[in-house]
Amino acid sequence: MASNTKVTDLLQNGKYQPILEGAPQTYGMRSGRVRLEGGESCGEHSTKAHEETLVFLEGCGNALIGEDKKPYEVGEGKVCYIPPHTLHDIKNTGEKPLVYIFCVAPVEQR
Repeated sequence: MASNTKVTDLLQNGKYQPILEGAPQTYGMRSGRVRLEGGESCGEHSTKAHEETLVFLEGCGNALIGEDKKPYEVGEGKVCYIPPHTLHDIKNTGEKPLVYIFCVAPVEQR
């Protein structure tokens, strides 16, 4: 398993920037930076057997969570946790870019 520390410079442009790409680089965590332009969304997907945390750096938008797509207001200075096996989508509702970091980790059985 990887034991190297990694420091990543975050890019100012570009839609997606990987930060951690899972094994063997990590013990299972993946992360990246996402930039959505006004009106854009990342696309609905599931966390499957993972949990996910989103840390919002810029902009404003909605996290549409679950099959009913319940909207949660997100944006600069906010953090959103998404539990395992949950459908979700992130949509930029503003005019400025919505920029966030996602961290996805496999869930251990308790």
